[in-house]
Amino acid sequence: MKNPIIVSSSKLTGSYDKIIECAKNGAAAIVLKSLFEEQIISDIDAKLQDNEMYFWYPEATKFVKGISKDHGVNEYIKLIKKVKENVDIPVIASINCNTSHEWPAFAGELEKAGADAIELNIAIFPFDENVESKDIENLYIEILKEVKLHVSIPVSIKLGSCFTNISRIVSLLDVAGADGLVLFNRFFRPDIDIENGKLIYDNYLSEPSEMTQSLRWVGLMAGKVKCDVVASTGIHDFQGVVKQIMAGASATTVCSVLYKKGIPYIKEMISDLENWMQTNKIKSLDDIRGTINVGKDNSAEFERVQFMRKTTGIFN
Repeated sequence: MKNPIIVSSSKLTGSYDKIIECAKNGAAAIVLKSLFEEQIISDIDAKLQDNEMYFWYPEATKFVKGISKDHGVNEYIKLIKKVKENVDIPVIASINCNTSHEWPAFAGELEKAGADAIELNIAIFPFDENVESKDIENLYIEILKEVKLHVSIPVSIKLGSCFTNISRIVSLLDVAGADGLVLFNRFFRPDIDIENGKLIYDNYLSEPSEMTQSLRWVGLMAGKVKCDVVASTGIHDFQGVVKQIMAGASATTVCSVLYKKGIPYIKEMISDLENWMQTNKIKSLDDIRGTINVGKDNSAEFERVQFMRKTTGIFN
């Protein structure tokens, strides 16, 4: 890639016009809006319920679900083809799948359409107390392996942070053949309107303060795995990009800041990054990549979890 700034999966990358705008403003790569299996199925079910006929003819229901799902995938394939004809940067298809059965096979179709890579946006939350943590981890591995059977292009996993042992799942995915790991996915965060007693959904954009979580784990895992480690969430300016590169990130993804400041802000981030490099006489980002996590002292600081002074034993 020509720079470390990737536009992550969102509504901004679900529209052809917006994707072209991102490319024109210097984005190094685009992750298309995720293709959600459950959303396609939910939309189909809602439409079927409006027609009583499908209650009496279940075989018709199965047929309609099949062709409707194919239609959703075909529209996505058309978008990939159209975008690839008009941009010269990598286009990464994003699949949201929670099983390793049917959905991963579509990854092969996305490769045929011209996708340069696949991002698996897997979100399996530990809401069920009857499910063992290792079973959730194993499902991630299973999905990755199944998708790898259908494609020859790179496959990355966009991980959430809700794991008992992040180091373990990252290492397992690396061994299983992941070409990249994106740390971390920012999931839906409900809030409550205390005046009206309702759930509200306006907490959908990240803040710069949220970057520190991924910064810690990028610093801990980059260099310990063979695959690329990409930083995500809370990156709102060139300083955030530099920090993640120093921690060891191969690249960074941006999204929320583009909603706040507009897509042309990509160009400003790149310009600010270049100016900073020139001022500090840095010829290549490789010269600073991973420099902050070298040595036992820095590694210990990434692992530190309490606000405790080592020497005095009191809180800061």
